[in-house]
Amino acid sequence: MNRIHLTVSLFLLCFIGTIFSCQSPSTNNTKPNILFVSIDDLRPTIGVYGDETAITPNIDKFAGEGMTFRNTFAQAAVCAPSRASLMTGVRPDGTRVWHLGDKFREINPDAVTMPQYFSKFGYHTVNLGKIFHNYMPDSISWDEPDLRPAQYLRPNWLKRDGETFYISEAVHKSQVHKRDSLLKLRPIRYADGWNTGPAWEAANVHDTMYYDGAQNELAKRTLSRLAKMDKPFYMGLGYFRPHLPFTAPKKYWDLYDSNKIPLAKNPEIPKNAPLHTMNSMYELRHYDGFNHIGHPTSAYRMSEDTARILKHGYYASVSYVDALLGDLFAYMKALGIYENTIIILWGDHGWKLGDHNSWGKMTNYNIDLKVPMIIRYPEQENRGTQTFAFTELVDIFPSLCEIAGVDIPVYFEGTSFVPLIKEPTLTWKDAAFSQFHRRPKVSADGKRYMGYSINTNNYHYIEWYDWYPKKGERGEFRIAELYDAINDPTETTNLAVNKEYIKIIEQLSIKLEDGWRKSVPSFQR
Repeated sequence: MNRIHLTVSLFLLCFIGTIFSCQSPSTNNTKPNILFVSIDDLRPTIGVYGDETAITPNIDKFAGEGMTFRNTFAQAAVCAPSRASLMTGVRPDGTRVWHLGDKFREINPDAVTMPQYFSKFGYHTVNLGKIFHNYMPDSISWDEPDLRPAQYLRPNWLKRDGETFYISEAVHKSQVHKRDSLLKLRPIRYADGWNTGPAWEAANVHDTMYYDGAQNELAKRTLSRLAKMDKPFYMGLGYFRPHLPFTAPKKYWDLYDSNKIPLAKNPEIPKNAPLHTMNSMYELRHYDGFNHIGHPTSAYRMSEDTARILKHGYYASVSYVDALLGDLFAYMKALGIYENTIIILWGDHGWKLGDHNSWGKMTNYNIDLKVPMIIRYPEQENRGTQTFAFTELVDIFPSLCEIAGVDIPVYFEGTSFVPLIKEPTLTWKDAAFSQFHRRPKVSADGKRYMGYSINTNNYHYIEWYDWYPKKGERGEFRIAELYDAINDPTETTNLAVNKEYIKIIEQLSIKLEDGWRKSVPSFQR
């Protein structure tokens, strides 16, 4: 995005927020409810996406009642930028949220988020779990922000993430000790210093003993209350698994045999790729027994036994969330609200499970960019269908507006995918756009970059630039990457170093610079 587009996006975002309080749209009590389901760190490790290992019967059944988008891309492969973008309908260079520490509300105080917008059209908005980044509930956005299970409402846990809880009392005591030491060194920390402990746990307990299960029960009780209201609801429900640590009841681990879970097909970093493209795995390094692991670009290789346990834990966590969703959907049917509710399920970015010699997200590679997205809504024209057309998470906001019958703001930088639901093979976007900010402290070469990514039917092309975060400007072009989407879908070889691809690179570079506006369907430009 050039500086003119960036300035226009910021102006429109703030302008809409400024005038919004003057609008008073009429309330229509016949509007459908909205259940907005986020699943943290969920890549398309789901049966309906062709994963033959995943045991996800409830999500697969849900997909059979709705539309599955098989080619959806996050705008950035890390939580805060991805969620800020999709929740405001503006891409990362517009929100100016580029990495985990950026807080969208401080940067754009007048930004109008999705729940804020639907509230103006008569929706009662409620938040449980992770919708924005971590416990960044953004109380301005919700009528009822940051609802939590009662057992977790302790004063010293209010800044703690739901992902950080274990069953083991010994682990909890260790967390308290480590947290005290960490906070003495630096009082403001990720997850308030609670993100320590083992990378997995498989306790033989009821589903409700882990945080997501307890939150699911609270969601059910809240839905019982909302169902009695005389206005539609918008519930943001954010599950924490399968984010690290991979903690889930033992019965979900027992669904899998570690020895039968296939290891990554692309265990090496891409050939000819620049070193700074890879994340440092600092997220995994925080957990017990992993502080020694090297950068993916180093000679370090994780042992097969450890890799299998981690991958086992990820799959178990996905199956756990799948079971919770099945329970929730059954409850909604019993309440009589399932049929009149728009339900959208999405992951905020992908996650490497040994791919590219790495564990985690935070790259411009498609293993981190591609995400699941499934939607079901009242009077949907096609059910049980799939589309391979390009869609992006930034498309969710305008799409929900269209389905719910509310106005779509002109400043949105996504495209409603409703026409695709009606006609899955419709000629659609010819590209998807993403980006990633590589910071010096995690870069293999200690330098700062911004990488801009474009996916087309045949290629994935990335340009890396120097980056000046305070100005929000890119500097000198540094290097490019090119991957063959047809013959090398797991991105093992960077073709940009080959002279025979010069013309293709020139064409893709122009298309990348032209941006998303010139890649939307011609009838929507």
